[in-house]
Amino acid sequence: MSSSSSAPPSWSLSFSSSPSLSSDNHRRLHRINYGISSSRFQLRCAIRSVAAPTKKKLWKQGEYPGDVSGNSSFDRNKRRTPIKNIKKKLDRKSDLNPWVNTVTQALSDSIDAKQWLRALEIFKMLKEQRFYQPKEGTYMKLIVLVGRCGQPQHARNLFNSMIEEGLEPTAQTYTALLAAYCRSNLINEAFRVLEQMKKLPLCQPDVYTFSILIKACVDASQFDLVESLYQEMAERSITPNTVTQNTVLAGYGKAGKFDLMEKVLLGMLDSTSSKPDVWTMNTILSLFGNAGHVETMERWYEKFRNFGIEPETRTFNILIGAYGKKKMYDKMSTVMEYMRKLSFPWTTSTYNNVIEAFSDVGDAKNMEYTFDQMRGEGMRADTKTFCCLIRGYANAGLFHKVISMVELAGKLDIPENTSFHNAVLYACAKADDLMEMERVYMRMKDQQQCRADATTFAIMVEAYKKEGMNDKVFDLEQEQEMMLRLPSI
Repeated sequence: MSSSSSAPPSWSLSFSSSPSLSSDNHRRLHRINYGISSSRFQLRCAIRSVAAPTKKKLWKQGEYPGDVSGNSSFDRNKRRTPIKNIKKKLDRKSDLNPWVNTVTQALSDSIDAKQWLRALEIFKMLKEQRFYQPKEGTYMKLIVLVGRCGQPQHARNLFNSMIEEGLEPTAQTYTALLAAYCRSNLINEAFRVLEQMKKLPLCQPDVYTFSILIKACVDASQFDLVESLYQEMAERSITPNTVTQNTVLAGYGKAGKFDLMEKVLLGMLDSTSSKPDVWTMNTILSLFGNAGHVETMERWYEKFRNFGIEPETRTFNILIGAYGKKKMYDKMSTVMEYMRKLSFPWTTSTYNNVIEAFSDVGDAKNMEYTFDQMRGEGMRADTKTFCCLIRGYANAGLFHKVISMVELAGKLDIPENTSFHNAVLYACAKADDLMEMERVYMRMKDQQQCRADATTFAIMVEAYKKEGMNDKVFDLEQEQEMMLRLPSI
């Protein structure tokens, strides 16, 4: 659903409300008042440029520019001919330029807007014009665009067309083609491109080529291929950079291979070419924090600080989120106070982490207080904010407020993605309103950008099992298997 659609009329949740709320609330976060002073600067410049009159040059005989004959009088025909030709060229150029500028600008706009199909149509039209000249840069931008939009076959077609038009491929264009396959999880095709590159002396793979391929292997949990790529890089004297190592760190962490993750990290600490940075710091803290290993997270935080890496706003948000999940509200509040002290702004993510902490335990009072403070400071709520609020009210049994939050999200044009619908499904299941749950699910299926995921089916299956509706459970499981076989959007 687009953000501009009117949500309240279509969202008409009907489950009953239960205003009960536990009186055992957690300690409220202290509001930290701060002021941000702003000053305005005005820059006034007065630049006056007076053009001095140019004195007319009185040329002597034989010294007029271009007069190689020594005669100052020129043949009129010799003077008129180039002027006439120049006028013709200018006329042709003036007739041509509006069209050239229009179509090239349209192509550039389509690429910037990531409208791959429109970009290809305009490019095809451009190639039919007599002024068209093939350029590697244009092909490069188009290959990158269609690759990012999950169109690897179009990337290959563009690459082949580029060669047919006489342009020599480079390591960069080969890498762009390889990246297109990687983004669509076509790892075998990507390796074939790598083999083609290795056969061409002027198109040898570099650290960026290997980094892209390593990331694809990490995302696919094919860690044996990662090790073989590392070995090949060593044989070619290509040193992994920090970006490459951060990618592998995240992959090992998500797969629960913490021993391998720490091995890579220790190697980075001893390296001269892939030193850890704040992104490394955030990756490690996030992995341990999400896994609930708070003490390990804190130890690594101190190690990174001792190594000279300074935290950023995202670093503090990761700490707040980890403490919130473990219900360590004192530490969560301390980090927020520390952010104020160091003049780090509280962001939407900061507030979302706090709201989520209270949402998980159904602490509606502190959740509302945080949300009110967020809006009071002019911070814009996003989809995650409302997902947390909806789940929080559902956990507190305040289902009438769930409806209010759904309506408010519509008024604020909050994008309704899969996570948003899952939160509403969760609230319906909590209220034992299966009819409303099914209605929300049907609405979800009507929207392409809200494709059901594993969480969607888990919520609904649990709700049906609770009511002993085994036939519904079977139908959902069959539907889930069928959706898993469909290509991702």
